[in-house]
Amino acid sequence: MTPNWLKQTPTGIILNLHCQPGAKVTKVVGLHDGCLKISLKAPALENKANELLLAWLSKQLRVPQKQIQFVSGQNSRQKRVEIWGPIGPEQIIQVLSP
Repeated sequence: MTPNWLKQTPTGIILNLHCQPGAKVTKVVGLHDGCLKISLKAPALENKANELLLAWLSKQLRVPQKQIQFVSGQNSRQKRVEIWGPIGPEQIIQVLSP
């Protein structure tokens, strides 16, 4: 069963994320309103949290960072990110499930 926070599209996979900047460690902390909640070590200043989020997802999922992009929510805690390339929902769920 696919979790609420992950949606397969014809072009890739969309993740619905709730991000909490300014945390001690960058990690998945659970679920929040149907989104995957991720705490980010970077502050929400000058796009630092967004840059960290993309770099962290790239590293965790072993996907080049250029294959991850924001669909919406760059200026919000609720973010939608699309990932494309040779990665399936199963791998993403395995790596990111809280």
